[in-house]
Amino acid sequence: MKRTTIFYLLVLLIVGSGILGVIHLGAHLPGPTHSEATLAAEAARTVATPAPVAPATAPTSAFSAMLASLGTNLNDPLSHLFIQLLVIIAASRVVGGIFTRFGQPAVVGEMVAGILLGPSLLGWVSPEMFQFVFPATSLGTLKLLSQIGVCLFMFTVGMELDVRQVRNKAHTAVVVSHASIVAPYFLGVGLAYFLYSSLAQPGTNFTAFALFIGISMSITAFPVLARILQERGMTQTYLGNTAVTCAAVDDVTAWSALAFVVAVAKSTSVTGSAMNLALVLIFIVAMIWVLRPMLPRIFGREELARPEPSKRTLALVICTVLAAAMCTEVVGIHALFGSFLAGAIMPDIAGFRHKLAVRVENFSTVLLLPLFFAFTGLRTQIGLLNDLNGWLICLAIVGVATVGKLGGTALTARFTGMNWRDSLQLGALMNTRGLMELIALNIGYDLGILSPRIFAMLVIMALVTTAMTGPLLTFFQRMKVREEAPDRLVRP
Repeated sequence: MKRTTIFYLLVLLIVGSGILGVIHLGAHLPGPTHSEATLAAEAARTVATPAPVAPATAPTSAFSAMLASLGTNLNDPLSHLFIQLLVIIAASRVVGGIFTRFGQPAVVGEMVAGILLGPSLLGWVSPEMFQFVFPATSLGTLKLLSQIGVCLFMFTVGMELDVRQVRNKAHTAVVVSHASIVAPYFLGVGLAYFLYSSLAQPGTNFTAFALFIGISMSITAFPVLARILQERGMTQTYLGNTAVTCAAVDDVTAWSALAFVVAVAKSTSVTGSAMNLALVLIFIVAMIWVLRPMLPRIFGREELARPEPSKRTLALVICTVLAAAMCTEVVGIHALFGSFLAGAIMPDIAGFRHKLAVRVENFSTVLLLPLFFAFTGLRTQIGLLNDLNGWLICLAIVGVATVGKLGGTALTARFTGMNWRDSLQLGALMNTRGLMELIALNIGYDLGILSPRIFAMLVIMALVTTAMTGPLLTFFQRMKVREEAPDRLVRP
């Protein structure tokens, strides 16, 4: 042991002495010379880029020098990103946990946390802290990371889509889900007629604004609905199966309609819109009828049956998602449509989808999705609703969305043979909007269709309609118990 220690110290001494000796000798070497071309390039760069301004006073002590260095490092973009991640993830976990204790889905708390971190609360209470944590120069990076999180989330949503279940309940699911889209869509377009002049983004045509308001009223949050059913033990019930199937059909239909609206909004002519939609159809055909049958052979049956996907398989999956997202982004609709379709075509052999979802969803929901909530919160300025008229319009939006979605679903379900209690519960479930609504609203904001004021109103609508799902379900279930009590008293 002693010999090893002595040898170690000797090596350090010899190597250290050698390094110091070379540095000492190198200090006396003449400076490097440059060719005329190099000097001319450096001169041009010096003219184009002004030299950094030296601080007025240099640090006068080692302690002040250390503080200056820490301050410089703290203002580095990477340091700011770490600060944002810590603040956003911590706030999402805390607020999500609080809402869970009150019987609400965690996603509602995470949505609220994003708004609290934005100008609606943090920027209002402490503008200096808000500017330090979320400087304007950092929002580009935050937006890109949040979009990656949304694409991964939509990939898992696509994998949760069970086409076989939709086929088994095709009649009821298609009729009810399409009614739950058509009714609120019509009411949303009608509402847009009254809101366009005062709340649309300047330069937006009425067609794009009306179609988008209709879409915002029609969306159902399939993942949130599925988790509510799971928490309440309703997954295996007839109502639960019907709700999941209707929500799946609703998702496919609503996102297809949104893709159409985005193509129309981005195009400058009718011909351009037709070309974009034709490219989208070609992409869908290639994904479903060409790539989908090939995936089991590409992955390999043995790989699909493994308890844990290999790194090669995960790399192939991620490449498929990124390629699909890139294609839909280039075609002229949002990248999330490609991600959703990539999830829908994944093979479901030996529970392969579930094994993928566990890995992808945990990463996206814990790290990246909270960034999306925060970025949405940074765009949401509730302070713009600073008068009674603004809040009345917001209340009208919530009312129209609820009447159209809940009422349209309940009436159609009753017409197809369900009793009133189950019909109303199904309507309450389909009225859940959650994260899916925020994704659609951000698309409308990025396209320049929604003004900040109407964007804030629609975000509030998404929060309220999602939060009311649990209480409405409980209310309708209690109605059933009260109505069935007299029957039990009559029976022997």
